[in-house]
Amino acid sequence: MIQSFSMTSFVSGFMLGALFVGAWFLGNDFSLLPLSPSSLTSTQQSLPESGLVSVTAQSAGSEVIVESVTVPSPGAWVAVREVLGLDLGNVLGAVRVTDPRSAVSIPLLRATEPNLSYAIELYRDDGDGVFDLSTDSVYVDFTTGAPVIVRFTTTK
Repeated sequence: MIQSFSMTSFVSGFMLGALFVGAWFLGNDFSLLPLSPSSLTSTQQSLPESGLVSVTAQSAGSEVIVESVTVPSPGAWVAVREVLGLDLGNVLGAVRVTDPRSAVSIPLLRATEPNLSYAIELYRDDGDGVFDLSTDSVYVDFTTGAPVIVRFTTTK
């Protein structure tokens, strides 16, 4: 009887511990959670806000103006990306900022269109000084543990 009780306690404790460890490891990894259109707003994806980037709805056109970017030296790439459903699409343009800045103008390779969603995403340079989506890493906000992605919409 005592043997049975301790085995049951061990299994229960192990399962409870595994549950807590799994929850701790997932932490802020929202990429594993399903997103629905209702979980998205016009200004951000359902990720924690970082406060490192501020952008508002703006007129469609050949450039995007980011209100502010607050990153320490050596800085980051500020990229404009298309939003395709729940996913980020092509990069339309990127500029490098090396310190906190206001009114950052990002010229685009292709103009944004009215009434669509776009995103600003930050990237760390790999050291070559050239923006490359395949080699530059996504900039992570150390306060939230999430990639810095802020959505915005365009108007006419």
